Amino acid sequence: MSYLEYTVKSTPTGLRKILFLNWPLTLLLCSVACVGFLMLYSVAGGSFTPWAEPQVKRFAIGLVLMVAIGMTPIWFWRSIAVFCYGVTVILLIAVDLFGEEGKGAQRWIDLGFMRLQPSELMKITLVMFLAAYYDWLPPEKKSRPLWVLLPIAIILLPTALVIQQPDLGTSLLLVMAGGGIMFLAGVHWAYFAAVIASGVGLIVAVFQSRETSWQLLNNYQYRRIDTFIDPSADPLGAGYHITQSKIALGSGGWTGRGFMQGPQSRL
Repeated sequence: MSYLEYTVKSTPTGLRKILFLNWPLTLLLCSVACVGFLMLYSVAGGSFTPWAEPQVKRFAIGLVLMVAIGMTPIWFWRSIAVFCYGVTVILLIAVDLFGEEGKGAQRWIDLGFMRLQPSELMKITLVMFLAAYYDWLPPEKKSRPLWVLLPIAIILLPTALVIQQPDLGTSLLLVMAGGGIMFLAGVHWAYFAAVIASGVGLIVAVFQSRETSWQLLNNYQYRRIDTFIDPSADPLGAGYHITQSKIALGSGGWTGRGFMQGPQSRL
């Protein structure tokens, strides 16, 4: 019996299922969100507009959707996992063909009423597909090379499409999310050791390739790395936000300056 079959048989359906939702996690999420609302209220000088009010509305919509999704039978999400993944891959290809470009990146599809970023959907559908795959796969096959190569291909296909946009951050998130699912599924540790070793070599190659004919990253991506390592190198440019955050933390100390008394919000 797969985990999904066990879950379907042991979890009540209908309105009774609401008792089985992860309410501690939901309350924690709401608490963190409320802190964010207060921060936006403070930054606006004691006003819910222009930042806190729309954020509250978006969070409320997201919370309702989250509960609705949690109430949906899990077998439904498994049944559409492959379809959702395939549609998202098609959307990523569409971005490459006729996506909207902005600030040097081509990541969005203009739907008229909104701009859709398929790479964000892929963060969800990739996990859905891999979870469905490992629920279907017999445990004794999880570490066999053929059955390991297939999920690797599932991960690398959207990753390659996202890198083309370019969006290195989301690409890394897809790889880490996919690798996390494989790890939790019980794939042998030797595969991860090989990937980590390859990753170290890739990082070395990235730094060695800078300002060469075979440079692996774009210049702006190297600048982001420089800013991460030393924000003070460009305090009024790329390192501005990090520098201001450090000033705010330093001026507040352990106890803080008090609600709505932050000096950096008045710049």
